Amino acid sequence: MLGVIGVIISLALLMYLAYRGISVLILAPILALFAALMSGGADAHLMATYTEVFMKAFAGYAKSYFPIFLLGAVFGKLMDDSGAAKAIAHTIAKKLGKDKAIAAVVLSCAVLTYGGVSLFVVAFAVFPIATSLYREADIPKRLIPGSIGLGAFSFTMTALPGTPQIQNAIPMPYFGTDAYAAPTLGVIAAILMCGGGLFWLSHRAKKAKAAGEGYGDHPDEVTNTIDTSKLPSFILALTPIIIVLVLNYILGRVYFPGTDGAYLEQYATKLSKVTGIWSLIISLVIAIIFTILTNLKRLKDAKKSVNQGAIGSLLAITNTCSEVGYGNVIKSLAAFAIIKGAILGISSNPLISEAISVNVLAGVTGSASGGMSIALEALGKTYMDMAQANGIDPQVLHRIATLSCGGFDTLPHNGAVITLLGICGLTHKESYADIGMCSLIIPICTLVIILILANFGIV
Repeated sequence: MLGVIGVIISLALLMYLAYRGISVLILAPILALFAALMSGGADAHLMATYTEVFMKAFAGYAKSYFPIFLLGAVFGKLMDDSGAAKAIAHTIAKKLGKDKAIAAVVLSCAVLTYGGVSLFVVAFAVFPIATSLYREADIPKRLIPGSIGLGAFSFTMTALPGTPQIQNAIPMPYFGTDAYAAPTLGVIAAILMCGGGLFWLSHRAKKAKAAGEGYGDHPDEVTNTIDTSKLPSFILALTPIIIVLVLNYILGRVYFPGTDGAYLEQYATKLSKVTGIWSLIISLVIAIIFTILTNLKRLKDAKKSVNQGAIGSLLAITNTCSEVGYGNVIKSLAAFAIIKGAILGISSNPLISEAISVNVLAGVTGSASGGMSIALEALGKTYMDMAQANGIDPQVLHRIATLSCGGFDTLPHNGAVITLLGICGLTHKESYADIGMCSLIIPICTLVIILILANFGIV
């Protein structure tokens, strides 16, 4: 029982101290060893736990996912520095106009994130355009974070089939799936999330207008004007995104030469476990090369952009690796058997159990990718075995996992939420209600509906 208490205290401290600004790189190993000490008492060998459990899992996760984090960050940086991200957002905003300002911001974010551009790059690229549109339409500025959150933190991150965001890549090795897993469920979820979010934001804008509230006076607001003459054309800017999506789909369904069973056996893996990752790596590499070659004049220093993107990826991957290492230490403890039994005891249905475990851990860690990685590392094989015993398609496990990570992850202590509010120059008090509705409440309600549909055999 003492071990279970230790795990609970460890998780509570992880959530609280991360919210207080202490790096997960420091917190994860310390709190993992604290839980091990509470569970094992005097018999706990902390150094062995650190080097042989925590760091082994850390390195294993980096081996599997570092290329995706690296290439995704480089691609996002190039799309930003070349002006492609701004060109896409500006064109969509111009076509839809001020009368559909909310939809224009959401759609701009959605197109960019669905194409693989990082959430932070999207927020920086779209915010200046959003301020211009909202000011012209006299919509309260406090609704901008909710609009960006809806377009970047919800359906394009977790629901739409094929999205190259890391949250959609993590389940692939566990379930032998690809980025287009459970397409019907994914599309339905995306429609529900997008439609529900737009309805909410439009309702809030109308309510504000009726109350006489406009854009507001923001004397400290600093926005950079966009020189459209230096931006690439919309088609050229969109092409790298199309390359990622189309190539990823095609490569995920073709045979990779020289990868017969006997060849891969020496690496202790199967083609089904690596095809999704390989497809995404190749797609991103080709999209990066295309972006550089077609924007040489617009990129002031392509080498610098690539280097900055690569360096920027390090914190994201190491944070997530640390959370995975933490999860593996917890999984190795005797107390985890009790916790695992409690989680699985919530429901004999693996989809429901998976949805709960991923959501809770994403909320505790304040990270969609971190929470899902911990849950799948600890329980992924169990869920896979349960699904096979119940005739559930692994694709459904994949989609439920991704949808589940995009719920409680956006509680107020989430790093992306804090960064988004910082970019917009607003506070939790002013804008979190709309962020929470669009990226937490509506996605959770959508997940419940998708769970019902999944149990009827829809894939």
